[in-house]
Amino acid sequence: MPTSVMEYARVIPSVSSLLPLYASFSTSLMLLRNAYHELVPEKLESFLTSKLENYFRRTRSKPSYDTFVIDDSWEGQHRNKLIDISIFYLSTKIGHKNKTIKIGKFKGRKGIMAGLVNGEEIVDIYEGIEITWYFDCRKDEDGGDEYFELSFEDKYREKVFNEYLDHVIRTYKAMTKEKRVLRIYSRDCNGWDWIEFQHAATFDTLAMDYELKRAITDDLDRFLARKDYYKKICRAWKRGYLLYGPPGTGKSSLIAAMANYLNYNVYNLELANISSESDLKSAMLHAGRKSIIVIEDIDCNSGVHDRSKSDNSESDNSNNVRQFTLSALLNCIDGLWSSCAEERIIAFTTNHKEVLDPALLRPGRMDMHIHMSYCTTEGFRVLVSNYLDIKDHPLFEEIDGLIRSMEVTPASLAEELMKSDVADVALGEVLNFLKQKRMEKDKIDEEKLC
Repeated sequence: MPTSVMEYARVIPSVSSLLPLYASFSTSLMLLRNAYHELVPEKLESFLTSKLENYFRRTRSKPSYDTFVIDDSWEGQHRNKLIDISIFYLSTKIGHKNKTIKIGKFKGRKGIMAGLVNGEEIVDIYEGIEITWYFDCRKDEDGGDEYFELSFEDKYREKVFNEYLDHVIRTYKAMTKEKRVLRIYSRDCNGWDWIEFQHAATFDTLAMDYELKRAITDDLDRFLARKDYYKKICRAWKRGYLLYGPPGTGKSSLIAAMANYLNYNVYNLELANISSESDLKSAMLHAGRKSIIVIEDIDCNSGVHDRSKSDNSESDNSNNVRQFTLSALLNCIDGLWSSCAEERIIAFTTNHKEVLDPALLRPGRMDMHIHMSYCTTEGFRVLVSNYLDIKDHPLFEEIDGLIRSMEVTPASLAEELMKSDVADVALGEVLNFLKQKRMEKDKIDEEKLC
């Protein structure tokens, strides 16, 4: 055996020499334990034990939490879309742990949805991260604002902000991708409110000449494809349309067809409900992207009449009160304020284009002027196809001759077609209606000659 190993062996104590040491140590521990129980009462021992446990529990490393708040408290800004997105997203996360849930047929959904009630929370897991959502509503004198709070360990702050919220948005888009439910908005003193937009009009169903419909759809397609071009030429990505013509020629149906073609929401802005210039700016600012802002019967507002005609300005002082100036409206649709929101269509309708101020009619404000004329034979064929599902009929020739000789609106012909589902009966009603209109026209012409 090597010398070094022998030396190590000599320094290791033997088992017989360790036994007395162990016995002495055990005796000392027993004496200390007995002394402790004799000196420390049982209640004091329990108190000291609990204090020590609490101390070590507090000093044990506990995770720190951060909170994101999703609310609508930013003054003057658009509605925080994350609120609606979160409502949709969480509707799929509600489980048996939520004893009280809100259910109903909510706006924007075809089926039943589940939602959180005030004060409820739900836990979502994303890539091992636990995110707690809390929902409530702040009450104030103006009503209440919904808000969400997201709590999570602070070490995941960047991941939650950069990845998890993107995941929430992507999930929402996937949920609504199959068919976007369009909305039509109306405005009162409390702002914009909406219901589902269910108008079924399409360009195929419009009683208009084919060439005009094609010109409109081509213009819309060009608008959608030119986002970068608008940016290049330093113009807001928007386009204005003026729909003018007599009542009943299909102006509202054309707007509905445009909305369905573009998949845009509709904002119906009634100028009569605008109280001031600041109210007008607020209304335009809070209308969302991918929308058609509709200003119907714009000629009914005296503030937009041709300023060169003195008779209009005189009538303004009698019954019509101007809540805003023409310059304010122009600034909202083609000035500095128009750049605050993009990807929007502004559609104006009027029965009397000639009374509008030329400043309102120029390109950049009303880019495309669409004359909604009386019904043509081609438009009538579309109506018959829509209402009776036929392409030809023996009465067409006589009806076409009467339509060419008179001014009759698509709406009036559609009303006659609705009187029966039987083609012979419905077209007979149209023919009688046109003959009666022709007799009235001939009588008026004879009176004029006399």
